[in-house]
Amino acid sequence: MSSEPGATATSGLDANIAGLLCYLFGWVSGLIFLLIDKRPFVRFHAAQSIGISVGAIAVMIAFWILTAILAFISGGLGILLTLLFPFLGLGIFALVIVCMVKAYKNEKFKLPIIGDIAEKMAGN
Repeated sequence: MSSEPGATATSGLDANIAGLLCYLFGWVSGLIFLLIDKRPFVRFHAAQSIGISVGAIAVMIAFWILTAILAFISGGLGILLTLLFPFLGLGIFALVIVCMVKAYKNEKFKLPIIGDIAEKMAGN
C-alpha cells in the first residue's frame, strides 16, 4: 500500500480491475468497494453491482410469487413457469459477466434503470 497522502486501500489496483472486482461477489464486493474506494469509476461500478444484486433478488422473489399463484390457480402453468427459473438465473449471470467485461475495458456501461441510480449512489 502506498504511503502517499490520500491513498486508499485499493490504490494499488488499476481502476478497471477494481471495477471488475466490484461484480465478483455481488452486493458484498460492491459494498466493500463503494466504502473504501474513492475513484468515481470504481464507485459507479460498485453501486451498479449493488443495484444488480438487489434487482435480481427482487425479480427472483416476484417470479416465485407469480409461479406460486399460478400453480395454485391452474396447476400446470405454475409448474411450467418453474422450468423457466434457471433461464432467469442464467440471464442475470450473463448480465453480470457483460458488466465485468465492460468494467475491465474501462467503459462506464450504464444499465437502463440501475445505472442512473448507481450514478446517484456513487456521487457522479
